[in-house]
Amino acid sequence: MLGARSVLFVAAAALTLSASPRQKSFSNWPDGTSPREIGQRVAERFLAGPPPYAGNNTASGPITYPESVAWYGALTFAGVSGNKELTSRLIQRFDPLFAADTSRVPAPVHVDFTVFASVPLQIYIETKDPKYLDLGKRLADAQWQDPLPDGLTKQTRFWIDDMYMITLAQVQAYRATGDAAYLDHAAVEMAAYLDKLQQPNGLFYHAADAPFFWGRGNGWVAAGMTELLRSLPENHPRRARIMQGYKSMMAALLKFQGTDGLWKQLLDHPEAWPETSGSGMFTFAMVTGVKNGWLKEKPYGPAARKAWLGLVTYIEPNGDLRNVCEGTGKKNDLNYYLARARNTGDLHGQAPLLWSATALLR
Repeated sequence: MLGARSVLFVAAAALTLSASPRQKSFSNWPDGTSPREIGQRVAERFLAGPPPYAGNNTASGPITYPESVAWYGALTFAGVSGNKELTSRLIQRFDPLFAADTSRVPAPVHVDFTVFASVPLQIYIETKDPKYLDLGKRLADAQWQDPLPDGLTKQTRFWIDDMYMITLAQVQAYRATGDAAYLDHAAVEMAAYLDKLQQPNGLFYHAADAPFFWGRGNGWVAAGMTELLRSLPENHPRRARIMQGYKSMMAALLKFQGTDGLWKQLLDHPEAWPETSGSGMFTFAMVTGVKNGWLKEKPYGPAARKAWLGLVTYIEPNGDLRNVCEGTGKKNDLNYYLARARNTGDLHGQAPLLWSATALLR
């Protein structure tokens, strides 16, 4: 039985929680904008995509990263929302890869392929079925076979996209196995990219020879650091470095957020168009930072809420997101980035919608 002092403490704690700006930022959503509703719609859209595993791919050939990260997002959304039926259908979509569609499992020879490991590893986390662990672990392990002398994977390119593609596979392997070696791989890689590519303003060039603050490229960085920090222990020797890079980036993003809640195709170019895939990735990063106490509830909570509400205005009734930058290589040409096509329903954009919905419910 609680004493009077304990009752008062519990009551005060409850009052503090109910008045928290964090709670206000991520609750009381206008009709049609709740993360549960949006996440379900976008996950259903993913499942309704043309088979087999088409998404951004052709109907044959190995699965590549847009589909992998959208699938991962759908699985995490299903998990945090408690929708076991959705989880089951997402797993059923995967199982032909062990049989008739085995040729579509990508070989772990490039970051765009190896990130696929995150999907079977997430299924293993949900089901504990070892066949998913075996597949995901095989891909993650192959990524670090014969590493470079500095401990980095041979898949290292120093494109900012890699800061999500490489590290997610390793973080997921850690989450599935508890083996801290995977976290060390991801942390070493992330710290090296931070040291090489983060600029004094906190943002990132696409690559050393592509000096542009491309929106989705920076989104990959934000999401990659966020996923790693979610699992990296407080006492890890590289956590402070990665957290410093993360906080520096989040502070810079506040300065470039538009009045509509979104960020531009090129972050520092007002004439660029509002781009939704990068904006979704920044939303995921800020929501997670506020919920974990890495970021102050003000101003980041309201900024993240504004970003989510801005994003949902770009969703079609069928769950397709508009204004998604097409697939983009690096190029030292300003107009190349400004003139990229604006796609609708592109999995580059569907994926971060799912990550953000997950983070808001997590």
